[in-house]
Amino acid sequence: QVQLVESGGGLVQPGGSLRLSCAASGSIFSINAMGWYRQAPGKQREFVAKTTNGGSTNYADSVKGRFTISRDNAKNTVYLQMNSLKPEDTAVYYCNVASRTVTSRILNSWGQGTQVTVSS
Repeated sequence: QVQLVESGGGLVQPGGSLRLSCAASGSIFSINAMGWYRQAPGKQREFVAKTTNGGSTNYADSVKGRFTISRDNAKNTVYLQMNSLKPEDTAVYYCNVASRTVTSRILNSWGQGTQVTVSS
């Protein structure tokens, strides 16, 4: 019912930057929170960052100070600015959106994932 389209992944050298985007569409009346998770090869999915409808943000310790999450409410889009990238940031990054439909149904949706590879 909610479609999340991710983009912005790619291959960068250590110390480089990438900007991920996730655009939400579909049966959305309001969005309570948007966030990013990642899953590295052979590892479990982990939390990266999130932003709430009230504007608060939260980051995993491993990315704090390097990543910045932002949100464009008019476009139902969340971004993840990734600076000072490290090889350990290599993972598939997934967008997550907690939203409500016009009938007050709560939905938790995931994007298709975008690959981020940090390597020299």
